[in-house]
Amino acid sequence: MTLATFDIDMHDDNCVLSLAGDWQLGQAPLGADICAALPATCHAVTLTTTELLQWDSSLAIALLQLSRWCEQQKLPLNVQNTPQGLQQLLLLATDVPVYQTANDDAISGMWAILRQGLITQGLQVHDGLVFVGESTLALGRWLRGKASTRRSDIVFFIEQAGPKGLAIVTLISLLVGMILAYLGSVQLRQLGAQVYVANLVAIGMVREMGALMTGVIMAGRTGAAYAAQLGTMQVNEEIDALRVMGISTMEFLVLPRLLALIFIMPLMCIYSDVIGMIGGAIVANGMGVSYTQYILQTQVAIDWVDISTGLIKSLIFGFLIAIAGCQAGLKCGRDSNAVGLATTSAVVKAIVFLVVSDAALNILYDKLGI
Repeated sequence: MTLATFDIDMHDDNCVLSLAGDWQLGQAPLGADICAALPATCHAVTLTTTELLQWDSSLAIALLQLSRWCEQQKLPLNVQNTPQGLQQLLLLATDVPVYQTANDDAISGMWAILRQGLITQGLQVHDGLVFVGESTLALGRWLRGKASTRRSDIVFFIEQAGPKGLAIVTLISLLVGMILAYLGSVQLRQLGAQVYVANLVAIGMVREMGALMTGVIMAGRTGAAYAAQLGTMQVNEEIDALRVMGISTMEFLVLPRLLALIFIMPLMCIYSDVIGMIGGAIVANGMGVSYTQYILQTQVAIDWVDISTGLIKSLIFGFLIAIAGCQAGLKCGRDSNAVGLATTSAVVKAIVFLVVSDAALNILYDKLGI
């Protein structure tokens, strides 16, 4: 094996770098040594390899370091006299620029940032509306019996979102009912009207807290699960395979999850209402209100209109939770980090959708006198 060497000759301001010998891994000079040997008066670098024998990736690495150094020093590097394979390696390595973090100088100003943010948000709103439209059309095809959605999938997701979520819904609803009863009793007891705590808990659970708390639980539990499931399928390229086979991802993946939440949310809402009233009764009984008084007062406090308002909310909440989770999963990237981001995005969007839609429905109910 011939020792790898390099020699530098000056021709006016041009440095001719001659490579000789066998440039093998572990035996060749480092690129930093070559850069350090170049004189400060050099204005251009030309490579010659007429005496170069065998070489491997160590030569490519050294010349890549030289290329980066010349780029920093703003010196032209001529590699026309090197082997064709080495030129292709250098071209491939330098074709993609080195990643650099953004700095303040690269930002044109506050208006550019604002404009980019508005464009990004506008695209997200557009994608969301398109997804809602496609979901609605798929739901219409299912109602007409023309959708390729399997009943077994719907049953599976109903079981996943419903019976398996009863424990957390029971716990949260019971505690919410007890909290409402306790806060109401503290104030009503000063007026000697503790019995009206039943009205407070019943109306609060039926019209607001039952549907809202169930929606928040489903957003964190089921919506996140939808995003993780579809995101993992996206990473494993299963969704691409379905599209190649001509299977509609909207009807095969999204619609069963959407229908499951639409079917199960009203039932979960009623269950949450009942559990919340039971929690309120426990606290009210400790405040001097008997169970009989509590039940009779509850019957007087609410009617079918109040119950219907909560059920309508639960239907809309279920639709929005499924939309947020499925869209985040289908828009997921191709790595594990993207799955985590999709899950986070699904939960955040679902909760925002719940709060905004709840406020809008309350305003609508007020205008309608319901």
